[in-house]
Amino acid sequence: LSFQVLLKWDTRTGDVLLDETLRHIKATEPAETLLTRIELLSGLTWNHFKLQDRLHNVAKALVEKDIVTTEKEDFLLLDMTTHPINNTMEKQRLVRRLERWVKDPQHMEPRTLALLGLAHSSDVLEKVFTSLDDGKYDLAMDSTMGLVDMDPEVEAAKG
Repeated sequence: LSFQVLLKWDTRTGDVLLDETLRHIKATEPAETLLTRIELLSGLTWNHFKLQDRLHNVAKALVEKDIVTTEKEDFLLLDMTTHPINNTMEKQRLVRRLERWVKDPQHMEPRTLALLGLAHSSDVLEKVFTSLDDGKYDLAMDSTMGLVDMDPEVEAAKG
């Protein structure tokens, strides 16, 4: 289990989620060990520094719950996997949760912090905050960048 996972062929399989996982394995530097890769892909661990690996599981779960769909988009030379939202009520619920955090940034629930980290890692955070006025938008983005730039080890030591 201590062997590194190296991708020998990067030929597409036709399964969008599997292709996305293979792309993440190929892009990981340095290569992860087999045990670490299993933990990341199975959900047995939650390392917010490895969010790209977790996005595969998140996308799969959201597709299974019919919140999003999985589509392949061709943008000129790039093939991208996208996950358009099916359930707009769920999206609005999540947006309201993030907007409540903007109104009270000192009191953040761990689930909201995880949601914020995933939204930032997925590059959808700016779109989420577009409904805010300019002042709240700037506050939300500045606060988010402050959280993202924090060193978790230092913050944990503070207690």
